[in-house]
Amino acid sequence: MIQVTSTISINEREIGETFIRSSGPGGQNVNKVSSKAVLRFDVRGSTALPERVRQRALTQLGSRLTSDGVLILQCSTSRDQSRNRAEVLERLRDLLVAATIAPRRRRPTRPSRGAVERRITAKKQRGSLKRERTRADD
Repeated sequence: MIQVTSTISINEREIGETFIRSSGPGGQNVNKVSSKAVLRFDVRGSTALPERVRQRALTQLGSRLTSDGVLILQCSTSRDQSRNRAEVLERLRDLLVAATIAPRRRRPTRPSRGAVERRITAKKQRGSLKRERTRADD
């Protein structure tokens, strides 16, 4: 089980992990060891996520999801497979934690009367300054 929050945990059967050969430095090791971790998580079909969190995740991760609603994450920062696996699982956890936080509702506000008056006064001063720059008709 992967603990996302105190109330949400994901069964490891819902997460697909594959390891492939990584690009980049590593010498001959690159050609022998599959150290790049690729994680697949079906956000749309997950039973572990509450409906509100699932909808928020689908919205927030929209560009990172496939057309089937599957999130694909990959990590090849380390030459060690277990570190890359831990890193990609941590990324998944962070993305899902971000989806659990409900956005704050915006309260509509109105500028104060003094702020409106200061704005109008500043606009009038700026307009008169520009008017004074023009050449007078001789």
